[in-house]
Amino acid sequence: ISVWWNFGSLLGLCLISQILTGLFLAMHYTSDISTAFSSVNHICRDVNYGWLIRSLHANGASFFFICIYMHIARGLYYGSYLYKETWNIGVILLLLVMMTAFVGYVLPWGQMSFWGATVITNLLSAVPYMGDALVQWIWGGFSVDNATLTRFFAFHFLLPFIVAAATILHLLFLHETGSNNPAGLNSDADKISFHPYFSYKDLLGFVLMLMALTSLALFSPNLLGDSENFIPANPLVTPPHIKPEWYFLFAYAILRSIPNKLGGVLALLFSILVLMVVPILHTSKQRGLTFRPITQFLFWTSVADMIILTWIGGMPVEHPYIIIGQIASVLY
Repeated sequence: ISVWWNFGSLLGLCLISQILTGLFLAMHYTSDISTAFSSVNHICRDVNYGWLIRSLHANGASFFFICIYMHIARGLYYGSYLYKETWNIGVILLLLVMMTAFVGYVLPWGQMSFWGATVITNLLSAVPYMGDALVQWIWGGFSVDNATLTRFFAFHFLLPFIVAAATILHLLFLHETGSNNPAGLNSDADKISFHPYFSYKDLLGFVLMLMALTSLALFSPNLLGDSENFIPANPLVTPPHIKPEWYFLFAYAILRSIPNKLGGVLALLFSILVLMVVPILHTSKQRGLTFRPITQFLFWTSVADMIILTWIGGMPVEHPYIIIGQIASVLY
């Protein structure tokens, strides 16, 4: 196996470090709209190493998603999705982590927190018949307000533990079959002891990722954030460009590419759920793409397409970005 098999353990490390930094943030955070923004300010200014804990937590989310996307890409490339139970639990894990990141982004109660929450929860109103009731139920009122913030804090605390539980299932099903490899062949004859070989391989990955995370958190902690979130939430002023964090931009671009509310929401949903269809679509006699250059081309086109969608998701809705986004969405 190659470095592409490091991301599973790295995701475990991400989850643990996010839970730990999150725990210490939760000790000083208040989930009330009158104090949430200033409590985050207080964490960064007055709490011992609070600035560091917050930077690690905020940027740790980015590393979490980098690892997730690499991990999924590996699975797609090498046909790991043929372990159907493992794969489907993985897709559920992706959805859970995306939910966790979304509710977490709302907690600092800055402008982008508030308006991001408003825009995305509003998408549920596109559900036929029960849409409006659904949105008001999730909001706990007629707008994103105090009730919304407090429940989002509760969800943000709860979900990572559900992720941890699902991760155990993910590993349980993986151990039923054993792992895959770049050749896609049976590796029983080549097996070696986990320690020291794989333990040190994982440890090397840990060191590299923690170094990268620490460097980002210490040298440019706000590189990936939105400057709008330095402004406290104001229901009367909408930011000129509402956009999510970079790791949701590809899906956001797909959402915006369809000039119909329900259509866009469904496209957004299925842009993730399409991963569950991949095992059914596998028709080759070979498992991975190692010896299939034509399908390799398709795979890398899809990677490039995701990058284009990510770029478009962060751009304003105007020419030529609209048409580029629509073409990229159709290609996806």
